[in-house]
Amino acid sequence: MEGYRISSEYTDMDLSVIHTYIANSYWAKNIPLETMKKAVQNSLCFGVFTESGDQIGFARMVTDSATFAYLADVFILDEHRGKGLSKRLMQQILAHPQLQGLRRMALATRDAHGLYEQFGFKALASPDTFMELHQPKVYESA
Repeated sequence: MEGYRISSEYTDMDLSVIHTYIANSYWAKNIPLETMKKAVQNSLCFGVFTESGDQIGFARMVTDSATFAYLADVFILDEHRGKGLSKRLMQQILAHPQLQGLRRMALATRDAHGLYEQFGFKALASPDTFMELHQPKVYESA
């Protein structure tokens, strides 16, 4: 991870970089800037930065810091992939003091199962007990 650092300080986060990536992602296409700002403000965020301070990665945990956390919006910019940064990011997230002793962590992914499995995440053991209210086109009308 030489040449990079990870921070969970809100003031370090570059909302412009975060929003640009997430607004073009398959999971939150066209998310409005104000919605992304509110999500970042109300989450435990982790940023990956170059030595010069440019943000090149991000993840956020939506959590009550006692029983549950949901991992969302994880990315490393394309030009910085293949350097082990996502693994280091996951290590930092799982080691964070606010995320210790939780009964459950959850996430949704279409294409990164291999990464998360390395950290103990598995497919739902009882998918019949989970429900969702999913509105995938909510940002299209915003």
